[in-house]
Amino acid sequence: MTWIYFIDLLGTLVFAISGVLTAVEKKFDFVGAAILALVTAVGGGTLRDILIGNTPVGWMKDLNYILVISLALPICFFFKTRIQKWRKGIFLFDTIGIALFTILGMQKTLHLGLSPIIAVMMGIVSAVFGGVIRDVLANDIPLIFRKEIYASACLAGAVVYLVLDPLLPSMYAMMSSISVVFILRFLAVRNNWGVPFSPLR
Repeated sequence: MTWIYFIDLLGTLVFAISGVLTAVEKKFDFVGAAILALVTAVGGGTLRDILIGNTPVGWMKDLNYILVISLALPICFFFKTRIQKWRKGIFLFDTIGIALFTILGMQKTLHLGLSPIIAVMMGIVSAVFGGVIRDVLANDIPLIFRKEIYASACLAGAVVYLVLDPLLPSMYAMMSSISVVFILRFLAVRNNWGVPFSPLR
């Protein structure tokens, strides 16, 4: 569907911008910023497609994804000051990205006839593993391994989508689920919420 494709491209751009902003923060050069934009934008989706046997992976069959990723560099260059004025700019773009990719990853998995449980898992993979690769390359501890509410926000949105999809038009189910991920993650950061229990501590 056209609007799903548009949202997928938007999510790719948002994640690419997140990668470039991280590169700017770490003082990477142009090549480093381009690499970080690429792996952040398509890393999770690539891993998902490989796991579900959807190859060649999506971005290799549609150069619009590469075009969208390449736009992240001039956007951050020309609007860098404005973007960096936003408080927690990297957090904002990362949160929008995980919200979009959670639901898109689920949809692609469900369309292949796989079970809802696998779809939830692949939605989370789509959402967080681009960020995991980004953080590893930037020499940071990935958010998924910290106490912060991150993957659990994706899980909540995924469950909401599974509940609403049979009841509402697909677009409304998607928008509701994306909103749940974004709001939960935003409130968690704003109020310093975290995963309350770790058996290893």
